[in-house]
Amino acid sequence: MYDSYYYDDFDAALGGIFIIIMLIGLMLSIVSYVISSLIYYKASKINGFSDLAYIAWIPIINVYSLFLLTAKGEDNATVRGAAKKNALIYVGLILVSFIPLIGIIASLGLLGFTLYFTYRLFYRWTGETGKAILYIILSFITFGLFYYIYGLMKMNKPFVA
Repeated sequence: MYDSYYYDDFDAALGGIFIIIMLIGLMLSIVSYVISSLIYYKASKINGFSDLAYIAWIPIINVYSLFLLTAKGEDNATVRGAAKKNALIYVGLILVSFIPLIGIIASLGLLGFTLYFTYRLFYRWTGETGKAILYIILSFITFGLFYYIYGLMKMNKPFVA
């Protein structure tokens, strides 16, 4: 009688495919993190936040760079205060998203919150509302690829708006 750990070869092949998919996902996540950190780092340096540009490379905290680049305010203190407030809202939404039932609403709010600040970043780069909305749609359709390509093109240029 055939005695093996695997029920059959199909289960082994399926397990191998699953591991390959997980490794590809991990590699794409790492590349995505490095590119977004580079975009936030360079954009922070160019647009007057060079003292906090290093935050773009710290995992989890690097979202503060996005909020800092997109915050509204007249002076430096107001912009940093608005960015901190937005970062706290973001963290709060992430924490609430783990609560059953309420988490679904919090996750949708987190998605909207992130899309809005991505829109703000595109708006700051282009200076036009229509283009910023179009770029959000293109980023959504291309699973973020457009965001990374456009961000790499614009990271060394000062904001228009």
